[in-house]
Amino acid sequence: MNHRRKEHASHGHPSVRAYTTSQSPATRAGGYDHDSPADFPSEHRQNLFPKKYFPWRSGEITRLEAFCDVVFGFALTLLVVSLEVPNTYAALMEDMRDFLPFAVCFSQLVMIWLAHYKFSRRYGLEDAYAVFLNMVLLFLVLLYVYPLKFVFALLFSQLTGDQSHAIVSWHEASVLMRIYALGFASVFLLFVLMYLHAYRMRQKLGLNAVEVEQTRASIWENAILTSVGLSSLAVAFKHPEWAGWLFCVIGPALAIHRTISGKRVRSLAERHGPA
Repeated sequence: MNHRRKEHASHGHPSVRAYTTSQSPATRAGGYDHDSPADFPSEHRQNLFPKKYFPWRSGEITRLEAFCDVVFGFALTLLVVSLEVPNTYAALMEDMRDFLPFAVCFSQLVMIWLAHYKFSRRYGLEDAYAVFLNMVLLFLVLLYVYPLKFVFALLFSQLTGDQSHAIVSWHEASVLMRIYALGFASVFLLFVLMYLHAYRMRQKLGLNAVEVEQTRASIWENAILTSVGLSSLAVAFKHPEWAGWLFCVIGPALAIHRTISGKRVRSLAERHGPA
């Protein structure tokens, strides 16, 4: 299906991959023809369509995306509870106690990977600045794997009364929460910068009004996550026992944001959609 996608060099930027042919008239006019498979790359067939209102511009998996996937996979292996199969009941129970913190850390890394995957598939940006942001993101992911694992292992040990992990002092707890909060904020600040880059490239990418609005919404969504991390960082200096609870506002904050941005996107789609 090579005729459905070509390099975006014709728009003055050779590093941007975008499919610009074989789109229905409604799609080229800024609307959406969800019944036309021709509007999607060959990898997005029945039940595999990208998110509604935002056809993906990325083509085949590139070396950058493949490298990022390898690094994320390596980060996940660093979270593994044990590299050896337990040979006693006591050893098995010891490993089982670490499965809950492992599950939480695993879900956080998957959340970051999904955010990266969505950005890469949406825009297909691989210019020098985008590659730089990707490398910094991968560096942070690898850097914070062990602190992430330690924080949640310590948290669950205190909740369950497990004495296998050492009790930390007030100062140590403050430092741990500062490290975690700074890492969390840094990761999502990078996503803010990535989406800002895509927004600045909106004309070269050929984004229509709905896609531009979704890009703005993604900027604000990641800005919310960044602000929560920075707020937790500030609180951790004086009250580390409360710093972790600030992350509980993420759910309600994102729900409100997505409700508002979703209404705007649907309203734009109705105005720009096919008659």
